[in-house]
Amino acid sequence: MTDGRDTSGARARGPRMARAERRSQLLATALDLFATEGFHHVSMDDIAERAEVSKPVLYRHFPSKLDLYLAVVDEQGAALLAAVERAVAPIEVGPVARGEGRAVVVAVVEAYLAFVQVAGESSTLLFESDVTHDRQVRGRVEHATAEATRRIAEVLVGVTGRDRTDTDVLAAALVATAQGAATYWLRHGDGQSTRRIVDLVSDLQWRGLAGLVRPDYPYEDA
Repeated sequence: MTDGRDTSGARARGPRMARAERRSQLLATALDLFATEGFHHVSMDDIAERAEVSKPVLYRHFPSKLDLYLAVVDEQGAALLAAVERAVAPIEVGPVARGEGRAVVVAVVEAYLAFVQVAGESSTLLFESDVTHDRQVRGRVEHATAEATRRIAEVLVGVTGRDRTDTDVLAAALVATAQGAATYWLRHGDGQSTRRIVDLVSDLQWRGLAGLVRPDYPYEDA
């Protein structure tokens, strides 16, 4: 028996959390739902119910579903970019010994495979988003891919001696191949080891890229 008050809001609220902790929880919940159901099939009601919070709490953190979606995308993109940054750093910082160029190609492919291993279906928020009809939204969704391409293109300028127009194309091809292989493994890997995927794809990429390394590249052992 109750006293007649509406307690549904109280039941919907989970344990009290600090603001940053609550925001992280809401992002994780939204990530899971958006990844499995798609943006258009998930409502703020769904997210609030799954996170066990009231809608006012959810809206205090994120004014709209699109704001929440883009925050999830930004978080995923930052994780991927951090992995790519670690991959290209050895070549950019130097010094570089012979054979280390292939290691960087391997590291880029590994970055994408590691990302989909951790992110699972949520990697589709960056690779196959269903919210790309609006140009501004599409730009945010594709930001991580664009930034990864830019960073790799910068490094390739010094490695190949080619101008930025050429290295932009080369970097886009490297990223697209790594991303495609990672997505293929996620969907069709059937237990195949990521190590095998990395070896196959990096071998393909390096055999092509090695022929573009400028003859006077300043190796450490030169």
